Amino acid sequence: MKSAKLTKMRFNFLFLALFVSLIAFSQNQKIETQPNIIFILTDDQRFDALSYTGNKYIHTPEMDKLAKKGVYFKNAMVTTPICSASRATIFTGLYERSHRYSFSASEVRKEYMDNSYPTILKENGYQTAFFGKYGVKNKEIQNQFDVYETYDRNEKFKDKRGYYYKTIRNDTVHLTRYTGQKAIDFIEQRKSDKPFCLSLSFSAPHAHDPAKDQYFWQKKSDLLLKNIEIPAPKKGDQKYFDKLPKSVSEGFNRTRWYWRYDTPKKYQHSVKGYYRMISGIDQEIKKIRDKLKEKKINKNTIIILMGDNGYFLGERQLAGKWLMYDNSIRVPLIIYDPRQKKAVDSEVLALNVDIPPTILDFAGIKKPKTWHGKSLLPIVSNVERKLDRDTVLIEHLWEVKYIPPSEGVRTKDWKYIRYVNDQSIEELYHLKNDPEEKNNLALDTKYTQKLKIFRKTCESLTQKYSNQYSKGPKNLIVEYIKNTDKVKVIDPKPEFGWVVPKGVISQSAYQILVASFLNKLNNNIGDVWNSGQVRSNATDDIEYAGTELKVGGKYFWKVRIWNESNHLSEYSTYQAFEVGTANKTILTKNSFQIKASQKSAWLPQVRMQMRQDSL
Repeated sequence: MKSAKLTKMRFNFLFLALFVSLIAFSQNQKIETQPNIIFILTDDQRFDALSYTGNKYIHTPEMDKLAKKGVYFKNAMVTTPICSASRATIFTGLYERSHRYSFSASEVRKEYMDNSYPTILKENGYQTAFFGKYGVKNKEIQNQFDVYETYDRNEKFKDKRGYYYKTIRNDTVHLTRYTGQKAIDFIEQRKSDKPFCLSLSFSAPHAHDPAKDQYFWQKKSDLLLKNIEIPAPKKGDQKYFDKLPKSVSEGFNRTRWYWRYDTPKKYQHSVKGYYRMISGIDQEIKKIRDKLKEKKINKNTIIILMGDNGYFLGERQLAGKWLMYDNSIRVPLIIYDPRQKKAVDSEVLALNVDIPPTILDFAGIKKPKTWHGKSLLPIVSNVERKLDRDTVLIEHLWEVKYIPPSEGVRTKDWKYIRYVNDQSIEELYHLKNDPEEKNNLALDTKYTQKLKIFRKTCESLTQKYSNQYSKGPKNLIVEYIKNTDKVKVIDPKPEFGWVVPKGVISQSAYQILVASFLNKLNNNIGDVWNSGQVRSNATDDIEYAGTELKVGGKYFWKVRIWNESNHLSEYSTYQAFEVGTANKTILTKNSFQIKASQKSAWLPQVRMQMRQDSL
């Protein structure tokens, strides 16, 4: 009996040991087969700024090799053409409409960064690293990366030192060289028992705005484009500038054109400098690939290259980005997987929001359900030629003076644009026949129905990518009246109030619009009064500060707010009201009749009822 029991115990022990060994073997196999991933993000590199696209003036042999052996996405775009919002989208997998992060925000929401692609990779056994321009505010970057160093152009220097302030072995080097060396050092020193994801974010070819010369490249690039004249920009004629909305023609896009392109000498210097800086990145890519080969990991390391937004090189007499034209939103995107032998360029509408799910898919990890993007792995692996997407939302929502926020819809053949703060300004381009977006069809009556369809599509997509944090205020009151159907306001300078949406800890600012017609308000035009951004946490007893309202007049108003992190909400639904004659009573939403002079006594009760209604 004892012998039988002992034999059974030995068998159970051996079975358990074998089971543990199989698990360990399976885990080791997963580690060995999971690829390394290098994600390279450049700053302001537009879609045609590499020679693979046919650009005769730029020297990018390494990028070209990646494109030839990998997949070049011909129609790649960013959903928001500005570095901060675009990078937040790449980290979080969300449209700006959801994450609401741009320069004026204090930080990206913690819950979004806790769900970022590097955090997920790190939690699933990857060694994660980051070097370069981080571009967003996040207090817990250590949760994303095992190894990191963040830096960008140094704004305190108004000359080349903006790019030349980092050192390698006591030698001051260009930031591009510094970032390349950080990558090489990481590959040399990495933990060899783990797959890695290395995120590199070059500051180049971004202009150094504080400096007169704007562009600073490494000396070895001096010979590139020497004795060559760059042709004038397409659509550089005055007629294209004259067609621009006033908010654009008088904005930062024009201001920076004066910095970089307003004379032939400046134009040659700036465009050549821009191209030379991209060539500098190309040289670092070669060094990185050489190091991968030296370490014998080149055949299991995927390389993804993308620009964070497009860029104007003088087209329409503009500079910078921010706008919805293709110069601004289209970027290079190359995905090179050395394990794939038959790579084919793709026509799909690939987006920056697709980068995080693609990276996770390469690692064999499911993407979060909350993410908006799609994995491009089926395209790269030749499993699919098409993506389940024919229409995309494009947007730039940052509210700052001299950069008009805009939004729109792009398909392969069409582009629709409208400006957030005056949606009556619209543009429509048939890209199939007009790829350079020269002819705005929005005012052509033949395209009235097409415009209606795109307006509806734009509304639908903005709603689709909004979330609980995007919602505007609710429970609007004017003169403490919620239901204004049968009540007239007797104060020609009434007070407004609202309840902040659920999920907002506190309000940091608000903006009120009052319009004379509903269609104006729907277009976000406050023709009667636009308060502008008012830095205040007040949500009631806010007095109208426009021209005195007329007795007998009917008006429409709405409000939006900025929260504690300075994220901007959508506008509230509107409230209509009429102005009556003086010396009459007003009716509160609770049907109490009170005189205008007694309003302050009822205010606490109105506030309490508003809050109860919002729950």
